Amino acid sequence: MSSTPEIYVYAHRLTRRFDEQIAVNQVTFQIARGEIVGFLGPNGAGKTTTMRMLVGYLLPDQGYSQILGYDSVRDVYEVRRHVGYLPENNPLYVDMYVREFLLYMARLYRVGKPEQRVRAVIEQVGLTREAHKRIRALSRGYRQRVGLAHALLHNPEVFILDEPTSGLDPVQVQEIRALIRELGKEHTIILSTHILQEVEQICTRVLIIHRGKLIADAPLQELRRLPGRLPTVRVRFRLPPDQSLERIASQIEREIPEVQHVEVIPSENVIRLTGSRSDHLAEQVFWFASHRKLPLLELTTEEHPLEEVFHILTQDAARQPSPASATPAAHA
Repeated sequence: MSSTPEIYVYAHRLTRRFDEQIAVNQVTFQIARGEIVGFLGPNGAGKTTTMRMLVGYLLPDQGYSQILGYDSVRDVYEVRRHVGYLPENNPLYVDMYVREFLLYMARLYRVGKPEQRVRAVIEQVGLTREAHKRIRALSRGYRQRVGLAHALLHNPEVFILDEPTSGLDPVQVQEIRALIRELGKEHTIILSTHILQEVEQICTRVLIIHRGKLIADAPLQELRRLPGRLPTVRVRFRLPPDQSLERIASQIEREIPEVQHVEVIPSENVIRLTGSRSDHLAEQVFWFASHRKLPLLELTTEEHPLEEVFHILTQDAARQPSPASATPAAHA
């Protein structure tokens, strides 16, 4: 049996212009079944435009995208059958009651047993006490719950959520994040946000877009190690009385070829090693300690905060020529 993951979302060289400005520039990625992917970028980077193309609300000028194999332009109605989309502005019929609105939308979706499905979704997103209220009377946090309930009605395989916690208070933010994590147990999710803490709490993989171009696509843990930069390993030993931290550091530097820089931190009893290959370096340090019978108390590859990684990658990308000056490509 093949272990190849099912690709639920696929974008190939998606490009979209508004007048002379290239909002999305040749963006390509794929997302497998069950992944929760954070879509990051500064304001105006092209996140919302990309998501609108994925669900068929905007036509690309070049390239194409697919949801479960359905083309987002040619098969737009099939795409929408398989996608739950929560746009940033969360459009709702605010004069309708919550239950009335959801029942109306369920019938538009031709959901089987609509009353039963609406009851289940209302309970799932925590709207039971608010179901009898007009949407206009709800707080922003509960309106977001109504938007999520709407996206859930037809039980889609893929959720595309655009800034789902924008403008919420801290309690509402935590509640919506908990809902998204729960959804992620059974669904594939693309979460667009500029809140880095949100990605760290919910996502396992990150896409970063800057000035319309995709500049990073990696698992969160891998991204924290700043690909392309020299990795760092922290090591702490239980030293015997006749050894010193400086002496051990000197031995490591002499005997492990991968080590390019050594820093001794006496206050933490730690040696920081910079090398060319983090995994191999950690393995070499382990065997160094084992050979000398030095008990290891810590051996970790240092990870950078996502905020630092995001800043470095976007600053690097900002030094590149602006896509607005690129030669327009032919329409697909």
